[in-house]
Amino acid sequence: MRVDLGNALATTPGLTTATLDRLDDRVAAAHERIAAGMADDEFGYAALTLPETADPDAIYAAVEGFDRPEAVLTVGIGGSALGAATLSNALDSDVDAYVLDNVDPDETRRRLADLPLDDTVVNVVSKSGTTAETLANFLVVREAMADAGVDWTERTLVTTGESGNLRRLADRHDLPSLPVPDGVPGRFSALSTVGLAVAALQGHDVESVLAGGRDGMDALAGSLYDSPAYAYGAATYALAERGALTNAVMPYAESLETFAEWFAQLWAESLGKDGLGQTPARALGATDQHSQLQLYRAGPPDKLVTLVRPTERADAPIPETDLDGLAYLGGSSLGGLLDAEFEATEASLAAADVPNVRVEIDRVDERALGELLFGMEAACVLYGELASVSTFTQPAVEWGKKAARGLLGGGDFEEAEAVAEKRELRID
Repeated sequence: MRVDLGNALATTPGLTTATLDRLDDRVAAAHERIAAGMADDEFGYAALTLPETADPDAIYAAVEGFDRPEAVLTVGIGGSALGAATLSNALDSDVDAYVLDNVDPDETRRRLADLPLDDTVVNVVSKSGTTAETLANFLVVREAMADAGVDWTERTLVTTGESGNLRRLADRHDLPSLPVPDGVPGRFSALSTVGLAVAALQGHDVESVLAGGRDGMDALAGSLYDSPAYAYGAATYALAERGALTNAVMPYAESLETFAEWFAQLWAESLGKDGLGQTPARALGATDQHSQLQLYRAGPPDKLVTLVRPTERADAPIPETDLDGLAYLGGSSLGGLLDAEFEATEASLAAADVPNVRVEIDRVDERALGELLFGMEAACVLYGELASVSTFTQPAVEWGKKAARGLLGGGDFEEAEAVAEKRELRID
């Protein structure tokens, strides 16, 4: 992973090299704290040791009984699904991967109607084993399989903690299962059993994903000038402090679109605390040059744009044409056009004094994805250290979970009482 901060200098808001130099001492201190947390396997910091502690053999052993399915359906939500989806959507496979991460009944019915249930592995993931959305969807999936004459116990893989409903279910039916690693919040679990089981089922090289994560680990250093992850984390923090409160992450590769979704959860849930944080926005280059770029370039000066791309990719030539005004495209390629769009967007933002940061990987493959995921996790942890927020907690999310559970009769929670206090101003 490589990071270029040049277009975040002398922008509005913006940084200077003097700003980065002053910040570097704080980065060094934060790195010492992060390294100590990793060494002591502290909650949250343990996520940054996953490239070394994750066991690919255990993952392969858990999935080997399924042969090569036609499809994999992950039933999870948030961090229990987005890491796996990022990898599966980025990498080609003849095993189709799908996700049920919402409880929209229309989408659930459509998805189940389209799946070959007799040749689908259901990958149900919940650390607590009690996540309402995940368990509700799993019960619906299980019933659909039974109605289709499929033995769900032969098609289900469970990833969960040491206790809870899912763990008891797996033990009762002797289901293949994987443990959720201790001390790792869900949004930081992409390089663990949570994110890698689907990759293994699809035939991807799990060891290479972890090797990429180790590349990211090896690149951590006591200076932002020596560490791409820390350079990104420090720059985004400093820009937010100066007013860039929205971070629009814009991959220039369709295969990385889900990566932007994964990033959004990581950034929002980790850093949105105590009135602080930076709102992640999701965009896709070049598509959103025609929808969102107008706002980023000419709207309020409160944004950072993160442009992400692979520098190597397969290409497709553009045929020659004699159409008026289009001859310049002939003999070029779609990849060349996309690169030109990337660089033009970058220059367009810089010309409008909008800070933007370039993040590059060599190509979209297992190793590069492992490094990219690790790098953004490390950047997020560094940002949290610099902002003095509790990076690894999510109290606002827990409040909403209690309210919903109370409404459904799952216990007495005072949070549920707040629903009845909703203010109304109805216009019918």
